[in-house]
Amino acid sequence: QLQLVASGGGLVQPGGSLRLSCAASGFAFDYYGIGWFRQAPGKEREGLSCINSSGSTTYYADSVKGRFTISRDNAKNTVYLQMNSLKPEDTAVYFCARSRTSSCSGYDYWGRGIQVTVSS
Repeated sequence: QLQLVASGGGLVQPGGSLRLSCAASGFAFDYYGIGWFRQAPGKEREGLSCINSSGSTTYYADSVKGRFTISRDNAKNTVYLQMNSLKPEDTAVYFCARSRTSSCSGYDYWGRGIQVTVSS
């Protein structure tokens, strides 16, 4: 069965760091781009970052550029999102998704999310 499960969330103080993991199974992971998204209550879903199938190309939204870093380990079927200098406005449910192609394009499968809360 196809699964994308985010983990590594929790409560962190402003300025702190977290590393999220997206564990994939049930498909040929190294053939697909993977994106990270988030959604806070009352707000639209926001695309944060994406990495292509080989890991050679990455994309970042302006809201996280310079603070977040996406990476992948195809041997472990896992994509990571290193989040530094966290702000209260980063509080949201974070989840990963599979691209329809090997690059970052539209998405056809949305995984299970994890809560990230940034608060003093």
